[in-house]
Amino acid sequence: MNRRLLGMLVAVLTAALWLPAPEARAEETEVDVALVLAVDVSRSMDPDEQELQRQGFMEAFRSPVVHDAVRNGMVGRIIVTYMEWSGVEHQNVVVPWTIIDSPESAVKFADGLKDNPIGRLRRTSISGAIDFGVKLLDQTGVEPIRRVIDVSGDGPNSSGRGVVAARDEAVAKGITINGLPIMLKRPSGFGDMEHLDLYYKSCVIGGEGAFLVPVRERQQFADAIRTKIIREIAALPAPQDALIRKVQAEAPVNCQDADRWNNRWDRWDRN
Repeated sequence: MNRRLLGMLVAVLTAALWLPAPEARAEETEVDVALVLAVDVSRSMDPDEQELQRQGFMEAFRSPVVHDAVRNGMVGRIIVTYMEWSGVEHQNVVVPWTIIDSPESAVKFADGLKDNPIGRLRRTSISGAIDFGVKLLDQTGVEPIRRVIDVSGDGPNSSGRGVVAARDEAVAKGITINGLPIMLKRPSGFGDMEHLDLYYKSCVIGGEGAFLVPVRERQQFADAIRTKIIREIAALPAPQDALIRKVQAEAPVNCQDADRWNNRWDRWDRN
């Protein structure tokens, strides 16, 4: 073997020693769950309700119980992004995709929420939020075992395409959609819905292990959000508390009728 060929072989072997094995690279980018927190900031939410909602998410990611849930996962890390939504054209990423693999990284994520103002825009497009969440899940740069969109809001879909079509397309891609219907106020007019939990159950959530946690009292916010995030991180079965059993016992909502009614309200509101 001539010296030139020998030198090339040595160079190739040396370079190979410095390259990580493909298995190692895959392991480094794997996470237990990629979680989109899709948070309603439409004007139907009072400023104090929006603040309660934001504080609830901040408290959750500062909670040692959430830190334990992350650590006890199969991989021991997750990736999360927090985005706010309202009308069909209004989605805003507040905190971009962030790897959480320690209490410090979880607290840093919470601090990112603290440092950003809360938006407040018109209309409610749950379908737009789901579609945007699907796009975000294609941009994680990691290999999640599960993909979840967590939708919180205080009203039905009133802008954009039908929510069922958006949900079903997401579910067909292997994405789970969970719900946090906020029911602090009694319905007072157009755009409100008395049984928002039934609507979320019938029309919004879907996919493997999908569940919802209704919030009916202000003091429930922090606990509901923390419980929901822990279940999403740990892939626990749907909660079986009295609130959920009551929802499951009710008749389903006609999603198409709800969309048609609320889109009529949306057209009227724009005129």
